Amino acid sequence: MDYKLIIILIFAAVFPYLLGSCNSAIIVVKIMKKEDIRNFGSKNAGLTNTLRCFGKGPALVTLLSDLVKGVIAISLCRLLYKLLEIDDFGHFDITAIGYIAGFFAIIGHIFPIYYKFKGGKGVLVSATCLLAIDYKIFLIVIPIFIVVLVFTKYVSVSSITAALAYPIVTFVIRYFVEKTEFEKALLHVVLVLGTTFMVIIMHKENIKRLKSGTENKFSFNKK
Repeated sequence: MDYKLIIILIFAAVFPYLLGSCNSAIIVVKIMKKEDIRNFGSKNAGLTNTLRCFGKGPALVTLLSDLVKGVIAISLCRLLYKLLEIDDFGHFDITAIGYIAGFFAIIGHIFPIYYKFKGGKGVLVSATCLLAIDYKIFLIVIPIFIVVLVFTKYVSVSSITAALAYPIVTFVIRYFVEKTEFEKALLHVVLVLGTTFMVIIMHKENIKRLKSGTENKFSFNKK
């Protein structure tokens, strides 16, 4: 394996993780409200809990911060890939680097090293990473999330549905639309499955509440 590829693989894991560990909800609520978001509501350090407990102002800042975080992590990793002039290693291309960088940014958000590994569920960061990697897939998966949210009013159900659709849409776009080689399309799907798995695992408590009928419904009618 080329040493340049080893460098980019390490960078694509370490840098996004450290950046992802900068949890926007925790930082924003601490600065704006002098509180720890993990002590309120569902105790989840994410956008939905920020909106429910502290209103639209902190939620909007959290949203914008997480949008920037995902895009920066992937963009810089892709830039380094280009600067190192790495030839595709088999089916391992710049898109695969984006998926790896995005996955570790999500891991950082969920298990932030700066906050005793207690963060959010990674849904918003997953969406922004998807936007940075491939806008075509983003424009399919996000509407799926929105439609399910409109009909069910459950963010958790919407998140899980979108996460499950993500690898399916990825394969359809890569193999059937872009006519990518089967092996490369399959590699992308495998990398995407990491994100799908993490999003679902992080919603295990929500799944329990859905079964018991105690899950909170989403509403924009907040303070």
